[in-house]
Amino acid sequence: MKCYVCAKQGVDEEAVAICIVCGMGLCMGHAFKQELLVRDVIDWGFGEEKITYPHTLPRFICAECKLAIEQRKAMVQKR
Repeated sequence: MKCYVCAKQGVDEEAVAICIVCGMGLCMGHAFKQELLVRDVIDWGFGEEKITYPHTLPRFICAECKLAIEQRKAMVQKR
């Protein structure tokens, strides 16, 4: 698989990751690695406890999807 962004620029570069949102093949220069927190809510019977686990989930994302997600986060934070 080739990097889609590089191919659009006329460059032949192998993809090393796939965007988890749109499925685009990405090279090292166009892939962004993010770590997702793993959270849970445990009901102990006398109340709930929200916990965050120590290990994160890695994901790769392209610049376009990263921008779209960040703009959504910015809008939510304004409220």
